[in-house]
Amino acid sequence: MTRVLIVDDQFLIRAGLRGVLDAAPGIEVVGEASDGEEAVRVAAETRPDIVLMDIRMPGTNGIQATERILADADDREPPPRILVLTTFDLDEYVYGALRAGASGFLLKDSGPERLLAAVTAVGGGDSLFAPSVTRRLVAAFARTPEAAGAAPPGAQPAPDLEALTSREREVLRLTGLGLSNAEIADRLYISTATVKTHLNRTMSKLHLDSRAQAVVVAYETGLVTPGG
Repeated sequence: MTRVLIVDDQFLIRAGLRGVLDAAPGIEVVGEASDGEEAVRVAAETRPDIVLMDIRMPGTNGIQATERILADADDREPPPRILVLTTFDLDEYVYGALRAGASGFLLKDSGPERLLAAVTAVGGGDSLFAPSVTRRLVAAFARTPEAAGAAPPGAQPAPDLEALTSREREVLRLTGLGLSNAEIADRLYISTATVKTHLNRTMSKLHLDSRAQAVVVAYETGLVTPGG
């Protein structure tokens, strides 16, 4: 059973999301929150597998709430996965949320089937839902003045890649280009399991929580350049 927490400052949107999720087999809505501060508290109480996180909320926004929820879940394995809800597919706030550790994002005007597919994908361990769209988002904002403004308050600078081996850097670069593990394996003539090992080691060395963060780091460090 996949446990979901819904976070949105609009009651009707929360009700609509709950209605779709409650009707789906294998999904349990364990709570709702109307702002980021409440989301942090309810997430600690209910320990959801997935948080549907509204990004633009008064007070504690979705970026700040994402950081705090993931920080509070350091002892959980796996940690909760954050699926950001947004009105715009090129929203600088979404870039900030991915940088903070969100697993992906979903447009609020997506239909019920798209919502359930996203929850299923993220719940099944897919760290980056709709990677081509996320890559386009990162390319639009990484290494630009807008990206600096999108970073969450107190965010650390881009990680130093010196700790990575040459093969780990190459796997990170191809991840940033939006390739799947299988596509990276074909490109480098190695097994998918080896790709996963390299990526896991890379994420551990760079203290990353999700594949989405790895994509962001690939852009911020210049391994991948927007439009390149």
